[in-house]
Amino acid sequence: METGLNILKLSLCVSLVVVGSYAQAPAPWNPSNGFRPGTCDHYECPTYKLVEAGYGFEIRMYDAALWISTSPIPSLSMTQATKTGFRRLNRYIEGDNKSNVKMNMTAPVIAQATPGRSVYTVSLYLPKKNQQNPPQADDLHVRSTKPTYVAVRQIGGYVSNNVAKDEAAALMESLRDSNWILPIEKSKGKLPAYFLAVYNPPSHTTARVINEIMVPFNM
Repeated sequence: METGLNILKLSLCVSLVVVGSYAQAPAPWNPSNGFRPGTCDHYECPTYKLVEAGYGFEIRMYDAALWISTSPIPSLSMTQATKTGFRRLNRYIEGDNKSNVKMNMTAPVIAQATPGRSVYTVSLYLPKKNQQNPPQADDLHVRSTKPTYVAVRQIGGYVSNNVAKDEAAALMESLRDSNWILPIEKSKGKLPAYFLAVYNPPSHTTARVINEIMVPFNM
């Protein structure tokens, strides 16, 4: 089990490096089939219910959860900020916290981007066994989320900074003719903050969902 965890951590680190160096056109607007990232079959992921699988988007209802998050990281590169944040989060689950508690690796690694701002917050889902009493750390904070609706666009292959922005715009465009666009724009605006969720290592060359673009919103 320990070997498997180390492989996943190394793969995520390598994946974040590769994400910054590859560029790819936005993924086709194929109808969603509710695909669940395969990483979540082996490692703990936040739980959700699929509300709707639409053309180029999904609507999910995520359960309440606790996350461990960095402070905002100033950077001109979202992928570089994600790498920086992940390194600190990895040390945290390895025991670099006030309780010296080691935890299991989870997925995905999530970076929050706000259009027009060059700062990013990077987060990791806390394992269920640590949700009740999460270890504290001086340079990290525990973030609580209530049950939340999230619009999601899955991306195959690798993604660069510009592609992440294009895919976030494509997600919003795919929602234009749906019943979800009004509550999203009402609660989050026409250019909402979005999340980049990284799941898969670069060694996965088929059926790949290396990341997802996510836009949380209120109903």
